[in-house]
Amino acid sequence: MLIEGIFAAVTTPFYPDERVYFRKLEANMARYSRTLLSGMVVLGTTGEAPMLNDAESSDVLRVAAEASAPEKVLIAGVGRESIKATVELAEAAARYQFDAVLVRPPSYYSGQISPQSVLHYFRSVADRSPLPVLLYNVPKCVPYQIPVEVVAELSAHPNIIGIKDSSGSIDRISSQVAATASAPRRTVTVTPIFEAVTARMLAPKFDSAANFVSAGDLAGGIAMATAPPAAAIKTRTREVGFQVLCGSGLGVFESLQAGASGAILAFAACAPQACQEIHFAWKDHDLKLAEEKQKHIAQANRRIVSALGVSGIKYACDFNGYYGGRPRAPLLSLTADEKTDIEKLLVEIRN
Repeated sequence: MLIEGIFAAVTTPFYPDERVYFRKLEANMARYSRTLLSGMVVLGTTGEAPMLNDAESSDVLRVAAEASAPEKVLIAGVGRESIKATVELAEAAARYQFDAVLVRPPSYYSGQISPQSVLHYFRSVADRSPLPVLLYNVPKCVPYQIPVEVVAELSAHPNIIGIKDSSGSIDRISSQVAATASAPRRTVTVTPIFEAVTARMLAPKFDSAANFVSAGDLAGGIAMATAPPAAAIKTRTREVGFQVLCGSGLGVFESLQAGASGAILAFAACAPQACQEIHFAWKDHDLKLAEEKQKHIAQANRRIVSALGVSGIKYACDFNGYYGGRPRAPLLSLTADEKTDIEKLLVEIRN
């Protein structure tokens, strides 16, 4: 699977009584689908994944997939404390036609986590996951940082295709790119313009059983016209290696320069276009413009994402036309002064 470009780490909307607000999730996913984002990540850190139970998580994945355009790459956050629970959620994501899963290290027994246990965890998940696996290094939330040498070893697994690194370290991004350069290359299906081909793009566009007309019905003159099946999309192949993605909105440009294939960003949940403009400028080899676009979002990203976290991102979504709403307790809503700060920072940032 090709994982390239900018991905929004989307929020999970809640009613004031903390039930999941599925209609707003549908609306958000439909709107992200109309942007130029490469795809969306559901139930990551920004999606408050640890706050949802298993049934809610499965329902969120289902609704998000149903509301998303077929050309968008969908990645499901499925990390759980046990291998069994992680694989079960990965299986649910596969049923809903997600394209890959994002898996963080277990964290509760962090004092007993060793490189050997992390290798065993990720290998076991990847062996049993029906979808390709992206490793998730998020030391701000999980008190364990996956060593670069462990990433390099895991990059040889046939079902581990990349990593989202949210450490904020460009040196670490660069080190992972170098350490995984010799990982096996895979032949992936892409569009004629070398964009990702998703499971939903390849899914049947009609139900042949539902459209079957019997010979008896034909003889009786009651057959109804049905639309012909949609033409198959044109595809080609491309060779890709282990894909490293930046997880910090403060380092997108530098990460791309260091060899990252893209970025999964919380800030893209509220300002997808501003984030996408960095990648477009870089891809067009206009490095000066890409750097300017990076600087343009730096102050807002630092305040909204780094300082205020999920609550800040959700309010920024509200301000920029997406539904954010309140976080689920024990996370708290913002103060009036914090909301004013966000409004000032986003005035000139496109969504």
